[in-house]
Amino acid sequence: MTIAIGNDHAGTKYKFEIIKHLENKGYTVLNFGTDTNDSMDYPDAIHPTADAVETNKAELGVILCGSGNGAQMTANKHQGIRAALCWNNELVALTRQHNNANILTIPARFVSLQQAIGFVDIFLTTEFEGGRHANRVDKISCAC
Repeated sequence: MTIAIGNDHAGTKYKFEIIKHLENKGYTVLNFGTDTNDSMDYPDAIHPTADAVETNKAELGVILCGSGNGAQMTANKHQGIRAALCWNNELVALTRQHNNANILTIPARFVSLQQAIGFVDIFLTTEFEGGRHANRVDKISCAC
């Protein structure tokens, strides 16, 4: 499975550890984030990450920024993206089970590295339940 990852300067440290964790588990990782702690504009990393998921170059994505809010808002501008901002295990599982989220958004300044890696594992191993949730998810995209 290929995972797209993107981050701004607030998520660089976590990104490197998440990439190492994913590669050790056999995942292929596409890195669209900054590799430094120098200030940068998060949309510059998040749009290419979302595009990779939206165009099926990656099956799922992980994005990181300080609060997670800007990254999530940016990713969700893409029609085929359902990015979810999560800060605990239950939210991560539910966003996959009920919303079929395809990008996990991590607020790097508000969770520990250990939590963030745990979130990624939950996100990648939790399946969409379908059923009554499928109809709701089908209504998310705007037909504007």
